[in-house]
Amino acid sequence: MTYRIGIDIGGTFTDFAMLKEGAVVLHKNLSTPEDRSLGVMQGLETLAGKEGLALGDFLSRCDAIVHGTTVADNTLIEMNGALTGLITTEGFRDEIEYRRGYKEDIWDVRLAPPKQITPRRRRLTVAERVLHDGTVHKALDEDSVRHACRQLKKQGVESLAVSLLFAHVNSAHEKRIAEIAAEELPGVSISLSHEVLPRAPEYDRTSTTVVNAFVAPRVRHYLDRLVARLRDGGYPGQLMVMQASGGVMSVDYIEGSPIRVLASGPAGGVIGSAHAGRAKGCPNLLCVDMGGTSYDMSLVIDGEAPAEAGWNMHHRYLIGVPMVKVETLGAGGGSICHVHAGALQVGPRSAGSEPGPMAYGRGGSEPTVTDALVMLGILSTDEGFAGGSFTLTKAGVAEAFQTIADQMGHGDPEQAAFDCWRVVNASMSQGVRRTTAGKGIDPKDLVMLAYGGNGPAFAAIQAEDLGITRVLVPKASPTFSALGTLVADPAIDEERSLIAPANALDLAKLRGLWSELDARAARYFTGAGFTREQVKANYRINMRYPGQNFSLTFDIASEGALGDLSFANEGLGDRAIAAFNARHMAEYNHVRDHEVPEVTGVRLASHVATPSPSAAGGAATAAGAPVPAKTRRANLGQGFGDVPVYLGSDLQPGHTVPSPAIIEETFTTIVVYPGWSALVDASGDYELIKA
Repeated sequence: MTYRIGIDIGGTFTDFAMLKEGAVVLHKNLSTPEDRSLGVMQGLETLAGKEGLALGDFLSRCDAIVHGTTVADNTLIEMNGALTGLITTEGFRDEIEYRRGYKEDIWDVRLAPPKQITPRRRRLTVAERVLHDGTVHKALDEDSVRHACRQLKKQGVESLAVSLLFAHVNSAHEKRIAEIAAEELPGVSISLSHEVLPRAPEYDRTSTTVVNAFVAPRVRHYLDRLVARLRDGGYPGQLMVMQASGGVMSVDYIEGSPIRVLASGPAGGVIGSAHAGRAKGCPNLLCVDMGGTSYDMSLVIDGEAPAEAGWNMHHRYLIGVPMVKVETLGAGGGSICHVHAGALQVGPRSAGSEPGPMAYGRGGSEPTVTDALVMLGILSTDEGFAGGSFTLTKAGVAEAFQTIADQMGHGDPEQAAFDCWRVVNASMSQGVRRTTAGKGIDPKDLVMLAYGGNGPAFAAIQAEDLGITRVLVPKASPTFSALGTLVADPAIDEERSLIAPANALDLAKLRGLWSELDARAARYFTGAGFTREQVKANYRINMRYPGQNFSLTFDIASEGALGDLSFANEGLGDRAIAAFNARHMAEYNHVRDHEVPEVTGVRLASHVATPSPSAAGGAATAAGAPVPAKTRRANLGQGFGDVPVYLGSDLQPGHTVPSPAIIEETFTTIVVYPGWSALVDASGDYELIKA
């Protein structure tokens, strides 16, 4: 018996999905904020116990352990990363402040700019200048570099970002600064822009490099600690880490550019959603993930969740590396309900896992969304919660909502809990509307796929608000992002910069750039235990019309063998122009026939196909009417009443559960709101259908 393990660490729970002989085993345990690797090892030990094995024997039988982490995201949210300095070209000290004039909400006159990772006193310049074609206009003044390093040393800088003008074309000066900094600032982490994001524009490259420098020490420290614990526990393989691009890769690769793990947990859920949607004949999905701390929204169109490398604003900083698009709200089971200036608000503050919601009985003192679900009878206090790891309690919950009720002036704690339910649902629905409207998509044309521990409790009523009539709830929804990491292939997606008219390309230079990317990808795949022959490559070109700020990316050769550059021959320019114009028409509904587009860079997306868990669905043979295990007083939006409660373990493919009803799975609760029904499909997943 061998195993494959997917792990996703959230703000409240650490989720596990284990594959053994095609079956999926789920597990959740509370996260351990003081050292998140401890929660990982605790969960692995529990899984080993379920298999009747000692931890060492269990880990020795694991073919793969794949991990999505929020370490980088938490560092940005909490702004507690490394003390970071920036060295840049003379005259460009304040470019990072300009942010291209971007403001998240142009109508909010009180919106403060994001807190600077590198305040002006830690942004220093050096005398040097490289031109756009890579020629050196002014040699690097090494004395100014040493002076800057010594100033940063006095300020206690722990991590250094280096971003020079046109370093993505000629990196010699950045490399020399790194050598000098290693002498002057021993032990300081160094991030070079030509390695982190080797392309223009300058702001994108500098912002991405600064964020990488800020999060790198914490990410590396965490991964090194987890790898050591796994090795000591008996795991012989390499830990694979989920990337924001939707692929996974070895720790060796990730540690070279830790920024690639930003939003890696949510990315796993989106990749898993695309996989499930294709298998079930639903290529266009609205993916919603409500966990303990946040609510994540994303779209899958035509069965794909492409990673975009453009304008990715993440926690108010621009991140230029490829990222699967995920929008996040501070709305989860642990979101705190409170009254502010006479108005009821839910979130964005969260009780997290320590102490967690009041119903956890771990010392929480402020009511949360989870507590509201307990008050409404949606969540049970009768049996073990989260797979039996603990039991929910009502102790103190009614009193907390009584306080809110008194502040709201009606004095009814159950009404206060229901109001909190309404507010958080409205907040999530409005977030979806903003996301879909920004992409010109009507949510009514989509199928919702709901996951996370709390997603299925709100899915149907939220879908109804949005005009959606069909909702998919995977049986593995409580740990779906962890399962998604097992769907993701090992992948590397990188690019190199080149500016040239598309009708006058230097084919030798293009081949050289792709060859460099080929060799780099092959080195890391080989180090991760894959052969070069297993690697498939998509060769891509970035192009734009002269004067445009942003480029479009498209495949010029796809799913070929790594290193096969036979496509890069005469006629490449004409083929690239035709492909770019087709992509521009699809994206913007027009082309400029009188203009010759320009190439701005080349990109290589390489991957290795690995086994994925089955997500097949389809209709099942009709079964008899399911029998509820009990009834419970609950409010599903139309007042309190006795609601049938079904156990997921009792339901079989083909069963249809009528509304109103509550379905209790091991780690989640699915609510069948009035006007809906729940069908169990052939794979045991749920489909909620609006009558």
